[in-house]
Amino acid sequence: MIARKKNRRWLLIIFFAKVTERLTNISFMPGRWSRIAEEEKRKELTQLYVRENKTIAEVSILLGIGESTVYDRLLRLEIPPQRELKPRYNNQRTDISLPKKYSSALAEFIGILLGDGHITPSQVTVTLGKKDRYAYYVSTLMYSLFSISPKIIFSENGDCIVYFGSTRAVRWFLNMGLVFNKVKNQVDIPQWIFSKPEFIKSAIRGLFDTDGSVYKIRFGMQISFCNHSLPLLRSVRNMLISLGFTPSAISGYNLYLTRRADIDRFFTVIGFKNKKHETRFLNFREFIREKGQVL
Repeated sequence: MIARKKNRRWLLIIFFAKVTERLTNISFMPGRWSRIAEEEKRKELTQLYVRENKTIAEVSILLGIGESTVYDRLLRLEIPPQRELKPRYNNQRTDISLPKKYSSALAEFIGILLGDGHITPSQVTVTLGKKDRYAYYVSTLMYSLFSISPKIIFSENGDCIVYFGSTRAVRWFLNMGLVFNKVKNQVDIPQWIFSKPEFIKSAIRGLFDTDGSVYKIRFGMQISFCNHSLPLLRSVRNMLISLGFTPSAISGYNLYLTRRADIDRFFTVIGFKNKKHETRFLNFREFIREKGQVL
């Protein structure tokens, strides 16, 4: 008797398990719309999704239905999805503007990027080491060019990083000739910078503010530039020559300005926005003059 009850119990458990399995596998097809209802829904989605350019998430909130339901209706009504037209698609920002023409300010920023800058698929970053005062100048320059307020953060080792995110800006820089890996791809200076002396001066300032150095030598002062892209080094040397300077030959990954006339003229014609370089230059010049040397 007890054995029969146990068998009945197991049969009931198996029966309900199979019923539950069948119920969970049932797929519910959407109900058939009348012509009038279908036309109303098409007009509704066309207005919200196409004309007002709202996202699927925004449409779902406005209509009080799930996002998957909105997507299914788009397919059912043969309204093609338009993700690429939606705001912030692939991190595209609507609060950024790209320069409409080349300028000295843009040339200087390109120099900064080629020096201490870095671009990823979604960000434009300038890592300035301990040059925190210069970081605020770079931040202001970014804002003047792109109408955006970049972020300034400090890494654990104290490096100052200025950056903003925009896939649109990154693609714009890539089309200009910049690359993700400057050393591996041996980046060079964009050709448009060579079109005007003012562009050349500004680009050189950005390059020397980031990858340049000012230091005292035995009989005066020297300005050096170091970069691991040889095409860029050659272009910098040619740009200096085009402005009337006499740079050294490229030695390793460096080139130098050593002549006193060149150094004095560099400060006057090109100058520094990096206050560290400017202060060192002025201090060394004062020291040299006190020692009776002419600079």
